[in-house]
Amino acid sequence: MFVRRGVRFFTTERKRKATTWDPLHSLELNHPSLVLLERCNSRHQFKQILANIMRINLICDAFPMSRLILFSAITYPENIDLAKLLLRNFTPNPNVFVYNTMISSSAVSKKECFALYESMIRQSLCPDRQTFLYLMKVTNFLSEVKQIHCHITVSGVLSEGNNYYLWNYLVKLYMELGGSGFAEKVFDEMPERDVTSFNTMIVGYAKKGYCLEAMKLYYKMVGVGIEPDEYAVLGLLVCCGRLSDVRLGRGVHGWIERRKPGSSSNLILWNAVLDMYFKCRECGLAKRVFGMMTKKDTCSWNTMVGGFVKLEDMEAAREVFDQMPRRDLVSWNSLLLGYSKKGCDQRAVRELVYEMLIVEKVVPDRVTFVSLVSGAANNGELSQGRWAHGLMIRMRLEIDAFLGSALVDMYCKCGSIERTSMVFKTVAEKDVTLWTTMITGTAFHGDGKQALQLFEDMQEEGVTPNKVTLLAVLTACSHSGLVEEGIHVFNHMKEKFGFDPETEHYGSLVDLLCRAGRVEEAKEIVQKKMPVRPSQSMWGSLLSACRGGEDIETAEMALTELLKLEPEKEGGYVLLSNIYAAARRFGYSDKTREAMESRGVKKVAGYSSVVGVEGVHSFVATEKQNHPRWLEIRGVLHHLCDEMSSNLDFLGTEMT
Repeated sequence: MFVRRGVRFFTTERKRKATTWDPLHSLELNHPSLVLLERCNSRHQFKQILANIMRINLICDAFPMSRLILFSAITYPENIDLAKLLLRNFTPNPNVFVYNTMISSSAVSKKECFALYESMIRQSLCPDRQTFLYLMKVTNFLSEVKQIHCHITVSGVLSEGNNYYLWNYLVKLYMELGGSGFAEKVFDEMPERDVTSFNTMIVGYAKKGYCLEAMKLYYKMVGVGIEPDEYAVLGLLVCCGRLSDVRLGRGVHGWIERRKPGSSSNLILWNAVLDMYFKCRECGLAKRVFGMMTKKDTCSWNTMVGGFVKLEDMEAAREVFDQMPRRDLVSWNSLLLGYSKKGCDQRAVRELVYEMLIVEKVVPDRVTFVSLVSGAANNGELSQGRWAHGLMIRMRLEIDAFLGSALVDMYCKCGSIERTSMVFKTVAEKDVTLWTTMITGTAFHGDGKQALQLFEDMQEEGVTPNKVTLLAVLTACSHSGLVEEGIHVFNHMKEKFGFDPETEHYGSLVDLLCRAGRVEEAKEIVQKKMPVRPSQSMWGSLLSACRGGEDIETAEMALTELLKLEPEKEGGYVLLSNIYAAARRFGYSDKTREAMESRGVKKVAGYSSVVGVEGVHSFVATEKQNHPRWLEIRGVLHHLCDEMSSNLDFLGTEMT
């Protein structure tokens, strides 16, 4: 039907000698071709209308071109190629609206957006508020926001009235991209601040963990007479959870109750209350709030399950999980994470996964498998990790850098370094996290030279190491006795990689020198050369380096400083007592033990753990009889001892 009407329309137009419509003076959508464009819903129809506009010589006029570009770039962005063609070849004098339309298109890349903006500036067109808003929506780097901010200032757009949205969006971007200082400056320079301005700062502070700043700003907001809304209260709830301040959290909860008594209309706010109580470890209050909620969505139920999982109360988590009217992938991932981390029965975890797959028909994602693999890594369950890896392969899930990092970490912690290398090689695109995990795992197995080789390969592949990577390399050198190599990496952190050494890097350097017996150098770094305050690990490394008993003075100094930082830990006392004993100063050794007991510090007994089908069983030496299968274990041990004795007798007979 459209084609026939289009043909009749084209025939009618052909009889006209000239159009009576002037697009430069009349911006009404009453031209027949533009009316058809508003009804167009396909690429084929659009091309017909475009051909007609070209035939009647409207193709280069500003208003018709703006409507054509709007249709092809915004209404149907799959036609963005036509929009680019029209802008490049048939729009000799594009206006600000045309440029804004192209920049705001979802089908245009960030690079193209900035190129369009540059073209706009070259055309001597003045960008407006919408131009800068569209540019900021495609930015994801702080440096880009700074440049846009400079252009906004130079253009004078901020001085125009009713620019709340532009000011607030600048603040929001600065907060999200780590420029909280710039956000504060913009906030202070704002001629007028509305509730959104305060909310943006409060929520931004809360997300970054600047809880005290968020609360101060909240009180300032109330002080200037601005009534806080749900978003400001949401930021306060996040702060209460981060600070574990249940008293303040209950006060915020009371504000919500007084504001909307008995209502649960704002589920986001009530879900935040639940999350806050769980972070404050007040599961009883969370259960009470949950029971009083008249409306609950899947997020409410998931918050309850996830909260109990974080508190390691798997019975309560399973009880809530079983009551859920509808479970989604987040629900299953939360429960599986809890069971995996706690080292529960392997069969129970596998049955839960099969129930998820077969009964509920929920397809696991990468988060599911990372939870399973991470749980196996933390508990040392190689069989469970291999099962999860096999399930990934059977489901034809691509092993990307995210999954590869989890698998590499698991195989390293479970002692299967061969499988670690196999997984690492199969990942096509390796990111810095995967390289760092591989270097850390190699260092964990004591192969410092291989870790350094991986570090070099990483740089050759064009992957830039981060601070964690450099820390892993230093740790590898420390555990393998590669002193000079470790010092070289440390000395070139700033020059080659652009990172100032932090406390952890200095701690690894001190540990490296102490393990190599270069205690004086390590002590000089700790006392004189470090720009940061010494940590517990540094004093612990110095104390451990004096175990031979030759340097009692350094050991006493290290223990004194260590006890200032962690007076409740027993490790320092035990080390110094052993150092005195090694130096045959038994009186001082006994006095150290007595001082430890008088201060209420107790030595935590070391324990062993056995991974079985029923989970992980941990026990100390005196608790062997408490193991449910102790009699079987004792029988196997006796059998092994008898077999070893018979083999020794056989070897002795052979030698004679």
